[in-house]
Amino acid sequence: MRFALLGDHPDGLDFARVLFATGQHQLTLYSGPADGLAQLQRHGLTPQTLGDLEEVLADPEIDVVIVASGLSLRRRQLVRAMQSECHVLCVHPADISPDVAYEAAMIQADTGRLLLPLLPMALHPGVNRLAALAQGRPAPRMLEMEIWSTEDVLLEADLANHKPGLPGWDVLRAIGGEIGEILLQSTRVDLSPAEPLLISGRFINGMLLQATYLPQQAETHWRLSLVTTTGRANLEFAHGWPGPARLTFADASGGQQEESWPDYHPWEALLAHFEQAVLNASVKKREPGQPADECLTKSPPQLGWQDELRALELDDAARRSLERGKTSTLDLQETTEEAAFKGTMTLVGCSLIWLSVVVLILSFWIDWLAWGIVPVFGAFLILQGLRWVLPEKANQTIQSK
Repeated sequence: MRFALLGDHPDGLDFARVLFATGQHQLTLYSGPADGLAQLQRHGLTPQTLGDLEEVLADPEIDVVIVASGLSLRRRQLVRAMQSECHVLCVHPADISPDVAYEAAMIQADTGRLLLPLLPMALHPGVNRLAALAQGRPAPRMLEMEIWSTEDVLLEADLANHKPGLPGWDVLRAIGGEIGEILLQSTRVDLSPAEPLLISGRFINGMLLQATYLPQQAETHWRLSLVTTTGRANLEFAHGWPGPARLTFADASGGQQEESWPDYHPWEALLAHFEQAVLNASVKKREPGQPADECLTKSPPQLGWQDELRALELDDAARRSLERGKTSTLDLQETTEEAAFKGTMTLVGCSLIWLSVVVLILSFWIDWLAWGIVPVFGAFLILQGLRWVLPEKANQTIQSK
């Protein structure tokens, strides 16, 4: 496959180097800062450079676009890349709000092309093993995550006047399922890269969660703990992500078990997942308007754009929780045409109700206006009938109150 790289985000550059190392893919075009091109050239990559986004997307030989631009450009480039009907990989976070991710998902439903976030953490075999233990008995009661870093922990924390994101939502969801509510606590009322953060919350299945983010520590460490009535299952990255990992847990008979994994290469795993997803898409094409349903919380779990949506929604909910000083409840939105139709009809219905009230009041002075209420509601009922034109979707997104 022929790839084009937009921007010089470190994740995009790392993924491009993995593409080059396979010898099976070609980075053909690059559009971004000169520093990014220099880094590619130091690793033996010599793509053609183009300064204009439209020139890149107009090239008929490009199969895949990697959106790795700065946050100020990422939103527009993601939408344009999807509209060009190429497969798209996008660095996380796609934006500071979920809106652009919703828009990209709707475009994907129309084009049927692959859209994936660069979120490799949940693909780690240790995380998959811990997720399997969470499905067993005894049922887990709490999931804990602790991240220590010698630098910043928050995503895009170096950008001025920017709302940074929180890492690890994909891992938490891959193990515990969808998250229903969260409470974020800090020493400040805004997300500060230098301050520790504590998240507590609840999964939809009832299991509790706790996540701790500790920046500017003397060492780097990453730990996941699954707490059950009989003990803990601990997955530890003693030297931080993505270094060697060790999982310790008690088996059904109470005996202590240990499994370990060497240094992990997250981008190689993500590339393998992407290649398989492209193959699956070529074998089974989606109908126009049918949204992609791949997700880490589905069975079987598969990384998909729905995971980017959820991560951005959780970031947004966490910021609201910190600002308001109370728990934020997640309303997990659908991204289907039917869901958009329902939202539009709700807005139209409310507007017509208020319009009918105004018409009724005016009819006290102008008698014939009262008859206008009947055609108004008749038009609304006709619009409601249009929902049967939309195809029914077999798979609906879980909603949480």
